[in-house]
Amino acid sequence: MGRVVLERFPAGSPRGSWPAEEYAAQRMSEGVPAEVVMDLASDAFLVVVRQREPYSGH
Repeated sequence: MGRVVLERFPAGSPRGSWPAEEYAAQRMSEGVPAEVVMDLASDAFLVVVRQREPYSGH
């Protein structure tokens, strides 16, 4: 299963600000199954959508 990154947000947002979660919630209200994950290498929150692998029939 792969992932597509829709948007990335720096981890250093002001206290009480949750831009990645707000963005993901907006996508979810549009029917997009978005989720927030942390990318430790870049110190950023990523809003991603998981991609299903095509059915191979095996």
